[in-house]
Amino acid sequence: MDIAYIPSPSTGVIHLGPIPLRGYAFCIIIGVFVAVWLGNKRWIARGGKPGTVADIAVWAVPFGLVGGRLYHVITDYQLYFGEGRNWVDAFKIWEGGLGIWGAIALGAVGAWIGCRLRGIPLPAWADALAPGIALAQACGRWGNWFNQELYGRATDLPWAVEISEGPNRVAGTYHPTFLYESLWCVGVALLVIWADRRFRLGHGRAFALYVAAYCVGRGWIEYMRVDEAHHILGLRLNVWTSIVVFVLAVVYLVLSAKLRPGREEVVEPDTGSDASAAEGKGTDAPAAAEPEDSVTGEGKAADASGAGDPAEPEAAEAKATVLTKDAPAGAAPPADAERAEGEAPGAGKR
Repeated sequence: MDIAYIPSPSTGVIHLGPIPLRGYAFCIIIGVFVAVWLGNKRWIARGGKPGTVADIAVWAVPFGLVGGRLYHVITDYQLYFGEGRNWVDAFKIWEGGLGIWGAIALGAVGAWIGCRLRGIPLPAWADALAPGIALAQACGRWGNWFNQELYGRATDLPWAVEISEGPNRVAGTYHPTFLYESLWCVGVALLVIWADRRFRLGHGRAFALYVAAYCVGRGWIEYMRVDEAHHILGLRLNVWTSIVVFVLAVVYLVLSAKLRPGREEVVEPDTGSDASAAEGKGTDAPAAAEPEDSVTGEGKAADASGAGDPAEPEAAEAKATVLTKDAPAGAAPPADAERAEGEAPGAGKR
């Protein structure tokens, strides 16, 4: 009875005319979009501004790609500079080969530059992006499936991945370590999101938790792989890297919690341009109108006519008397006198 294994694609590239569309590149691009999307939502929830995560990612992503490739080429130099090898292949990133350790390290340098330019703390930005980075790794690992690389030991389990004959590989069924790591990264993302909500992690501790949790999974998954790698004291180089980075992340978690407990209250202060815009808007605003009478709606009209000034009724009455006295007998009083007499009794009312 045949068992349905996980099939591998016959090719990792599809040509759209002269343009090659590579599955490995698509997985990385999808991962970047997922990380920025989730990071932006978390950044806004912490009080940041929309678009800041993407602006800093413009710095972090290129640095991360260069760092990831450098780590891979340095730690697997024999694949590019050994006998019968072509050093130009070191630049063919589309053929696979990105070390997450180098990607995170140099990507952090790019993120630091972007954060300095925006005037925001790098740890706060890293905390917002942490689960998104884990999900980006989960997406990126499927690029190894397209390239039929980084699989584990031979197995006949139902979920084994089927590898075809090719350069530096033997046809057979193997542990799909790319799938194990992808699922592990999804779990790490969920863990960080839960812990961040439960304990309000701040000052880089959510990022440190992501690093520590990823290292635990990477350690046992790396131990299953059968691709060529350097060994130190019987362990693969990446296993030792996982151990060292895990210890550093845990130490940071403990010390940070003691030295800087809680979470940042302000992650992205208002810039000077925003403040100037607010001041300019306030200057251009029309002057506040004088309060109207709550009953009659009159206020300005009463002030304009002089009602409310106790001296004016007396002046109006005296004026009316003089005009009446000087007027010929039988003549009608002037209009001003009538108006003054009519307004005097109601003066001062509001």
